[in-house]
Amino acid sequence: MPNENRKRGKKHKKTQEHSQPSRETNEVPQSAEHHNRPSWIVPAQELEEPHPEAPFGYVDPDIKAYFRTVDDQIRTWQQEGPYEEDQAADLDPNEAKRIFLVAALSEMSEKEKQLATDPDCSVVLERMAHSMDDFVRRVFLDRLSGSYEALIKHRFASHVCQTLFTVAADTVSRETRGIYPSVADSKDRGELRTLTRLILDICEELTPVFTSLVMDPFASHVLRALLLLLSPTSSTASHKARSNVRSKKSSAWKTRQGTMKSVFADNKSYDHVDSIRLVPNQFHEAATRFVRVLKSELSDNEVRALAANKVASPLLQLILEVEADHGESSLPGSLMDHVLVGIITICHRNPDEQLEASDYLVTLLRDPTSSHLLETMVSRCPDPAFTILWATYFRGKLARLVTHPVANFVVAKAVERLNPTQLKGALEELESSWNKVIGSARTGVLRAMIDRACTLRAHEKDICQAVCNTFELFQPKDRSHLVSCVLVLKPLREYMAAGPTKHSSEDAQQSSKKGNIDDSKEPKVQGALILQSLLRLNEPHCTMVTESIKSLPTEDLILLSQNPISSRVIDVLFDSETVPFKVKRTLVMSLIGHYHTLVDDRIGSRVGDRCWAFADPYLREKIARSLIVHEQFLAASYFGKFFARNINLYLLQRRPDEWRELQSQNKSSTGSTISPSALPSVPSVVVQRPNSDDAEVFHPSKTSKKRRSRVEDEIDAVFNASLGAKVKRTAVSATGSCDKLVVQTSDQGLQDVLGAIRAAPSDDSGRGKRQRKS
Repeated sequence: MPNENRKRGKKHKKTQEHSQPSRETNEVPQSAEHHNRPSWIVPAQELEEPHPEAPFGYVDPDIKAYFRTVDDQIRTWQQEGPYEEDQAADLDPNEAKRIFLVAALSEMSEKEKQLATDPDCSVVLERMAHSMDDFVRRVFLDRLSGSYEALIKHRFASHVCQTLFTVAADTVSRETRGIYPSVADSKDRGELRTLTRLILDICEELTPVFTSLVMDPFASHVLRALLLLLSPTSSTASHKARSNVRSKKSSAWKTRQGTMKSVFADNKSYDHVDSIRLVPNQFHEAATRFVRVLKSELSDNEVRALAANKVASPLLQLILEVEADHGESSLPGSLMDHVLVGIITICHRNPDEQLEASDYLVTLLRDPTSSHLLETMVSRCPDPAFTILWATYFRGKLARLVTHPVANFVVAKAVERLNPTQLKGALEELESSWNKVIGSARTGVLRAMIDRACTLRAHEKDICQAVCNTFELFQPKDRSHLVSCVLVLKPLREYMAAGPTKHSSEDAQQSSKKGNIDDSKEPKVQGALILQSLLRLNEPHCTMVTESIKSLPTEDLILLSQNPISSRVIDVLFDSETVPFKVKRTLVMSLIGHYHTLVDDRIGSRVGDRCWAFADPYLREKIARSLIVHEQFLAASYFGKFFARNINLYLLQRRPDEWRELQSQNKSSTGSTISPSALPSVPSVVVQRPNSDDAEVFHPSKTSKKRRSRVEDEIDAVFNASLGAKVKRTAVSATGSCDKLVVQTSDQGLQDVLGAIRAAPSDDSGRGKRQRKS
């Protein structure tokens, strides 16, 4: 043997001889067993069981790194506004986004399930789902078919499914109207199901295991999103129902991920929720099938146990909404009948039967989790059942319930269904308890009674007297302090002892940062809501609030209007149809001479715009002329300059007749922004390009006086022609902005501006340059 092939160490010949036969005897049976069966058969023990965190396998690290860059890019696009990126004038700004998204979708093909169960890539899929078109959504949901039971029970994939069901609502609505995307014919692939058919197949897949998924911590919120998709009625699609789709922890986590929206949609148009979404009739049948499955597979006690469960209670609340929408909650043996301990059955059997209070419902009334379910039942149960429920569990116990930290919300919801007789009895029962309600700052029941009296147009005088007694306003002269006392939720005696509030919105923010603000003197949200409800009462009763506002000194009225909480009272005063027109006009006139102080504030400027929008042309001229002496003050104010731009003092001082005609035209239109018809009188016009942030700003200011003093020559004609063509080429639609006004103009509009400039007097034109030459 050559030396280079020799190995060091002792040779163990006996050991090798004894061990060799044993290996041969072990390998012979295995090889014989493999030869006795086909090669594609693999024993079950040789297959590795999938990990519960990755039931469809792990994602390759390179693919994860790629989708991490995709997430960063899409997040950047979602956070920026439209046309913020630098694009050429002749290039579609969405083309680069579309190409990028198509590349990411191609890389995602055949890996949807692995990516959905990955903790990092699942967020990327949620972000991409908002930018998918109808065809891509159909393909994506089709790739997940057959695995939805495992996906919705997964910690990360459940959120992907929830987002897909949420964004699928628009696609289903379009398909119901008969709008389908164009699909290229392909012979090597089968027929792609519509999204409507895919949702129905998903429901059939989940129906056998629906009862077990109700208690699953990850699947329950997916089922809520699915039910909202199947039954988008006014009640189930309400803000409260949508807020229950995600838990507080999930909502906080999603907020940290940034804004999730389509990269191809405008911000305002995307945030708008279409309240009229069409769904096929099969969706209503699928939602009803879920309700019937839960009713048939669970007993009465099991259904009641779901109410106290933190995971199942929000889903049960939505199921009861669906059951009520389809008219099955009023039947004996329904889910609502189970939770109400047979009250609906008793209504059908013997409505006059006296019931004893159930300990179960009394517990629901005071439990932080299940009280939300009881609110749904109180608002959606049949009228005979509500009458029994009110008489058994609320009447005679209101004094304790209205001050309870949990039960007061259920009582406020029940007050919304009271008839005049029941409302009268509740007011008499709570006559001596309102002071405790104000002391505990749990004013929901009081506000609900005011709203109910406004709806019924009954007992409005009694509710106003109850409010006055609550805040110790026994004498008519004391009612002038109604607004001040209600805003801080203090009786008159305590309010006079504490002193009035002297904090504006800016002072309150600075004081809160320093930590030396007195919260007892600041307006409360509960008090502002009570005043807003009182302003919606009929005219003899709402004047109680308006007279109190009228009696406030001008300084206090400005402070009230500059506070972010109390300013809402002024908004409702203008919006309320029951407040007399004379009262609104008196309020606007009382601020004349002080508007420059009012609008020199972030909140006060908004109230000033409301006053200006309400005023008629005559009153607008009085307001504008009172601000002429404060024109420089408004120009230097960060917030007041927008109000000054709105009233257009420049045009009023030079062409009053044109200003009056303009205000008469603007009065008929809603809002307080300048209409395109006001273009010739705007001192500065900003014209923005469609695909760029650059804009040309034309200032008819003092620098153009010399040009106005001489006759137009050939150079001026060339510049005017070139400038007019440029404006026409870059004209865009009218768009509002906080910092600049973007309007659509043309050659004729620009010529009107230049004509107005030439027609203006120019006594001192060219004086500056002549002085510098001398």
